[in-house]
Amino acid sequence: MELSEQEVLRVAELAHLDLIPEEIKRFQPQLAAILEYVQKLGRLDTTQVEPMAQVIAPGALSAPLRPDVARPSLPQEVALQNAPDAGAGHFKVPSVIEKAGTSGE
Repeated sequence: MELSEQEVLRVAELAHLDLIPEEIKRFQPQLAAILEYVQKLGRLDTTQVEPMAQVIAPGALSAPLRPDVARPSLPQEVALQNAPDAGAGHFKVPSVIEKAGTSGE
């Protein structure tokens, strides 16, 4: 499978990555190989595989998870004391949902 530079740029845009021309050339074959592998996985016959909500190692007697027990959490002031930007009792973070110049794609 071969990808065009435009396809690599589109994937980069969706991932909010700004690539330089050298990176586009380097990532073209890598992305193509990944997509080719995903297509190969898509061709597998999974009709006999039972759906699972969680993957547990075969033969394991129980899931290696800690007990789900409520425990006291950090006080809000302690949790926020090392935050680079905090206010009104919460972490302030840059917006990652929308990118300037896009129209909600």
